[in-house]
Amino acid sequence: MPRTGFSESPNARSKSITTADLDTHGILNRHAVKNIWFQVGVSEDKGTRRTMEDAHSFVTDFDNIRGQGFFAIFDGHAGKHAAEWCGNHFHEYLLDSLRSAPAMSVPDLLNKTFHEVDASLSQMCEESDGKIHSGCTAVTAFLRIEDADGHQSFLDLAQSQPLQPESPVSAKPREGEEPASPHESSGESASGDEVSKPKKKSISNPIKKALMSLGGGTISGAISPVRKSRSPALSRRDSKELKAVRIPPENSRRVLYCANAGDARGVLCRAGKAVRLTYDHKGSDKQEAKRITDAGGFVMGGRVNGVLAVTRSLGDSSMKDFVVGAPYTTETELCDEDEFLILACDGLWDVIGDQAAVNQIKTMNDAQSASHHLLRYALNNHTTDNVTVVVVRFKNNQQL
Repeated sequence: MPRTGFSESPNARSKSITTADLDTHGILNRHAVKNIWFQVGVSEDKGTRRTMEDAHSFVTDFDNIRGQGFFAIFDGHAGKHAAEWCGNHFHEYLLDSLRSAPAMSVPDLLNKTFHEVDASLSQMCEESDGKIHSGCTAVTAFLRIEDADGHQSFLDLAQSQPLQPESPVSAKPREGEEPASPHESSGESASGDEVSKPKKKSISNPIKKALMSLGGGTISGAISPVRKSRSPALSRRDSKELKAVRIPPENSRRVLYCANAGDARGVLCRAGKAVRLTYDHKGSDKQEAKRITDAGGFVMGGRVNGVLAVTRSLGDSSMKDFVVGAPYTTETELCDEDEFLILACDGLWDVIGDQAAVNQIKTMNDAQSASHHLLRYALNNHTTDNVTVVVVRFKNNQQL
């Protein structure tokens, strides 16, 4: 079994949060005090539960590009291991995907990343001799800096493959998906532990192959159409030395790509109004229930095979034919009216709605204070789950 670096504690451990002046070099969970693009706040508490099974992660200047960011929450069940491992490594898999497939659209890259992480967790479970069998829901957000045409031509792409023509994705969900509701950047592991990733395992089960085709939906209106994207085709083994951050042009656009599996949720505040960027995958959802029964499973009491309340997750290898890792994805071009993003596990959303959560913090300029306020709200309103909240407060494009 690959070395995991898991602690003996039953509580999930996220990488410690540190601070830098400006250049974080993509190190996991490191704030940049002088970052003018966004501010991140993170608050967590195990609540009334015996153990903490949530993990979180964020990367400032993701892929060594000034102004890019990655943010995520992983809500574990049946143990901490899947959530803790994802908190330490999901961003590495996304970075690998970006660099290995520069011509692939970002929603497709996120879909690819979710499946690869899911497969690695399944392999880790198989090799643990029954010691690891957990899963986790996931909500991720990737803030990407792009040209007006959706590319990153400001990077040195001389070695990149030319883009192939692609058809834009319409607002209609992809087949098998439901409609929407209303580091180190230069290549070193930034998890804090020298943890090796399981080898990515091919999926031989024909049902699993079919599930790989399940993609995410898109939201119309405020959400821009999917565009082709590029990322530098750099090897993660390029160099162990820290590299200079690459600075995009002032007129670059900021695009927020969200992806989730399960009931962890992302909500954008646009001009004071809540815009949900994710989809709750629950056993009570009719389309999800039909997908499960079509695959040979059943839903009883809102739970898959009478066991699991969520219908999509990472891990849960024993139920993988029904509880899939295919994410729901959205793409949103940010504008001056976009104020902040809330990512949170169901420990928050069980006791508050999207708009009410936005209303709670819309006058708070400090992201950390805002995340703590939502955490206290959930605890004071008797949530019965772990609670993790990430608030990303956006700032207007300014000259660096």
